[in-house]
Amino acid sequence: MKFLKLEKRNKISYVSFTRTKSLNALNSQTLKELIDLNKKLENDINTKVVVYRSEGKNFSAGADIKEQQKKLSKLQIWKSNLGKEAIDSILKINQITIASLRGYCLGGAACIASACDLRVASETTLVAYPEIDLGMNLNWFGLPLLLRLIGPSKTKKMVVSGEIENANDLFKWGFIDEIFNDEELNKKTVALAKKYASKPTLPAQMIKRSVNALTYQADQAIMHMDYDQFLLSREFQEG
Repeated sequence: MKFLKLEKRNKISYVSFTRTKSLNALNSQTLKELIDLNKKLENDINTKVVVYRSEGKNFSAGADIKEQQKKLSKLQIWKSNLGKEAIDSILKINQITIASLRGYCLGGAACIASACDLRVASETTLVAYPEIDLGMNLNWFGLPLLLRLIGPSKTKKMVVSGEIENANDLFKWGFIDEIFNDEELNKKTVALAKKYASKPTLPAQMIKRSVNALTYQADQAIMHMDYDQFLLSREFQEG
């Protein structure tokens, strides 16, 4: 893989974003690699926990805007909705998933984090959904996932304002489950992953599937509406 690194230890798979020179921005190649890897991990009996993290000082700056600025038809955009596929591939993973965040976690990267079962973060973490300032609606299943975590009022605050929120506020709102010192983040993430990896596999996966089925069953329709609105907002912007 060119932009991802996979490490396996003690029944835990660590998936790291490695485009540090681009703030780990999510280009199409990164998303394709993530989708393919998640499909392999989905039924990997030797993996009980999947941790998504990053090299460098930032989790990810989100979708690669420079790549997205290339002129594409609406049909091409629809067919190449890799962000939606990436989120869907995380939601389908049987294992417990953990996002380990530091620095910037923007747009599509925040969607990836919100798709995970748990989110831990360093005190330096900054999260935002800047799509509105680009003239676009939030895509990648971002709205229903965020709404489940922090409720309607805070969701509207984050998505409509596009403002950057800090780790302490996000912890209070429920987006982040635990905050650690930046120097301790990796160590604490590993300890948390080991804790969940120690649990019986089948019951843990059955509980996760049951919760997800109850939580996300009605969101598939919203997912399609979400992307339709994205296409319309893009058409208006180019208009």
